[in-house]
Amino acid sequence: MNGNNAVFLEAIEWLDESGTELIHRIPENGSGEIKFGAQLTVRESQAAVLFYKGRAYDAFGPGRHTLKTANLPILTKILSIPWAMTSPLRAEIYFANMKVFPNMKWGTRDPVAFKDDRLGLVRLRAFGIFNIHIAQPVLFINSITGTQGVFAKDEIEEYLNRVIVSRLNDYLGEHLDTLFNLPGKYDSIAEGLKHKLQDDFSKFGLALSDIYINSITPPLDVQKAIDDKSRLSIFDDLNSLLKMKAAMAFEKASDTKAEASAGIGLGMGMMIPAFFGSAAKAADMSGISCPECSSSVPAQSRFCPICGHQLLVFRKCKSCGADMQPDAKFCHICGKSADAVKAPIKCSRCGTENLPDALYCNQCGEKIG
Repeated sequence: MNGNNAVFLEAIEWLDESGTELIHRIPENGSGEIKFGAQLTVRESQAAVLFYKGRAYDAFGPGRHTLKTANLPILTKILSIPWAMTSPLRAEIYFANMKVFPNMKWGTRDPVAFKDDRLGLVRLRAFGIFNIHIAQPVLFINSITGTQGVFAKDEIEEYLNRVIVSRLNDYLGEHLDTLFNLPGKYDSIAEGLKHKLQDDFSKFGLALSDIYINSITPPLDVQKAIDDKSRLSIFDDLNSLLKMKAAMAFEKASDTKAEASAGIGLGMGMMIPAFFGSAAKAADMSGISCPECSSSVPAQSRFCPICGHQLLVFRKCKSCGADMQPDAKFCHICGKSADAVKAPIKCSRCGTENLPDALYCNQCGEKIG
């Protein structure tokens, strides 16, 4: 800069009208002639750094500063003694915007690979926002801004985004085993990620104020698999309930101390097939002998297909309570004589013979007695 186009600075201040500038240099183009006694005004949200001959000499905090050697002893080392401390100082002032810059966006441009313990290798997309502020102005200017007249947050946002995505992938691999455990962990993941990123930001004089995770989403086919598993868990619970009900029915039926084939066949004849259709079907294939003609007939038959004898009419043994065939002469459990066995009760409506202690007919449902 020659004498014809030199910039003489007497009142030095800067206001960020855009709200996006991290660093602003005065003058923006080249260096300026700072008059001896110039007024430097620094706002609460700012810091100012004086550069002379390419070096940072001093930093100024909030307030109004008079650039004189009496007020700023550092200038004594800069100004030449032959000039009698009256010559203008050719230098630059860098203003650093110390406020928090919120709502800076981060996200995966391409899906990142994540090894899920239950789903295998899954590619994830993640998005969120983060807030930053300048912690060390001189370090930030020397490492990032350089000699730029204006440095805005957009110029560093993409770089910080890539750093965050890289660290997120590492953090998920270390602290998350499966996507099924992801709900409810966004805050803890964000907090851990913030600590992991502090070193990456601080080496440039920046500080990460906050980071938030808006979403972590797998591909559509993986989302469908997760939804299917959620539905399957409902059916698993229903299946467990049905098994419990069946077990309770078996336990109740066993209180009669009868054989499983006779007692359960009479009391649970309609309930068991509903829960265990395959077991009931298998039971139908086994045969019993007709007490009248000794023909082999299916176990669940009501009448003998050869002689027409009614099969499912039993008598109770007075001694042990076991069910016996109507024409049995001795109890097949305790061996007592059939003479001590009660006779079956005949239904007044349909004529069917029922157990001696039956309250309702096992054919038509009519109340007995």
